[in-house]
Amino acid sequence: MAPVAAPAPLAPAAASGLAALQRSLMWLIGAGGAIVFIEPSPYEIATLMAIALFAVTGLRMRPMVLPLIVLLALINIGYSIAAAHLLDDTKIINWILTSWYMAITAVFFAMAFADDTTARLDFLCRGYVVGAVIAALAGIAGYFHLVPGGDDLLTLYSRARGTFKDPNVLGAFLILPALIALQRVVVADSLGRALRGALVLGIIALAILLSFSRAAWGQLVITAAVMLTLMFLTSPSHAQRARIVLIAAVAVAFAALLVAVILSLDSVAGLFKERASFDQSYDTGRFGRFGRHALGFAMALDLPLGIGPLQFSKYFPEDTHNSYLNAFMSGGWLAGIAYPALVATTVLFSLRNALARVPWQRGYLALLAAFLGTVGESFIIDTDHWRHYFLMLGVMWGLVAATREWQARQGRQ
Repeated sequence: MAPVAAPAPLAPAAASGLAALQRSLMWLIGAGGAIVFIEPSPYEIATLMAIALFAVTGLRMRPMVLPLIVLLALINIGYSIAAAHLLDDTKIINWILTSWYMAITAVFFAMAFADDTTARLDFLCRGYVVGAVIAALAGIAGYFHLVPGGDDLLTLYSRARGTFKDPNVLGAFLILPALIALQRVVVADSLGRALRGALVLGIIALAILLSFSRAAWGQLVITAAVMLTLMFLTSPSHAQRARIVLIAAVAVAFAALLVAVILSLDSVAGLFKERASFDQSYDTGRFGRFGRHALGFAMALDLPLGIGPLQFSKYFPEDTHNSYLNAFMSGGWLAGIAYPALVATTVLFSLRNALARVPWQRGYLALLAAFLGTVGESFIIDTDHWRHYFLMLGVMWGLVAATREWQARQGRQ
């Protein structure tokens, strides 16, 4: 299809400089995503800068990205219709605008990562890991009272939240960089690089543990297993497969040792046992988390237009804590059907291309595993406005488009 913008061809030096600037902005987006307790966050600033730059210098629309655009539009149209009678509330207006903005960023990332894919993905992942280490260290420092006066800022309910507003979001954000660090250990070509990767993984894993997010704990284990399995299946040699198995065994042993050491601290052990329980008061009972899910879905069947954004807690003691239910409640049947369709379509297209031996396959597999963990977590928490969710969503579509084009070029050669 025709490019969105078609500026005059640049001289080689100018083109090289432009590519470097574009990649640097991807690094900033990755790093800025870790600092979200201030508004607007560095992520918003870097993303808007990138959108402006790419809009001027050129973005290409691929047919492969059209399902993403259509489904995101349908979801947000549903939200807007359901909120039409609530627009006297500025919170509702902000919620709707945020939803549209998140959708636009996802489409932008899909278009941007379909070109210069390997380099842009590498810069994004590097920035993401740097931001994750900063957020993780902030959370660890806050939990152990290492920052004077920082307890209220860096912790919440005696749980590490670092540079995030909520410990659960910190834990979820750290999953992808944990997988990237684990990959670096697996594929490292020197002991020094393997040790650096292990150090980063240890810092991030400790922060995930201290966030006391049960969903993040489960995500880390499951997504690591998924990613390592995919890496095993796509490994080009028996030696690398053996190394993956060995690293997986060492990682399990390291995780067990880390948990054992940290649980030797009484304050940590008490909260760990409390959070590890599946018998939480807010999960059980008629109006507990899962009771609300059942009642909410039954209610949604009688409400084609939903009840509007931020209205669920007016009918029940708490919010939905389920993104799929929230789509029905906030956007009626239109959003309620389009949202899971978007998730299913993204997962299906991503899995179909996961085994393709493309230059960016390593990052592809880490993103795919992390995205699968996030959409799974969406059944028990509201991920609708998580920045990193829409970042991963858009990048996955960009990688699918790039992979399809790469395979087509290989087939013609």
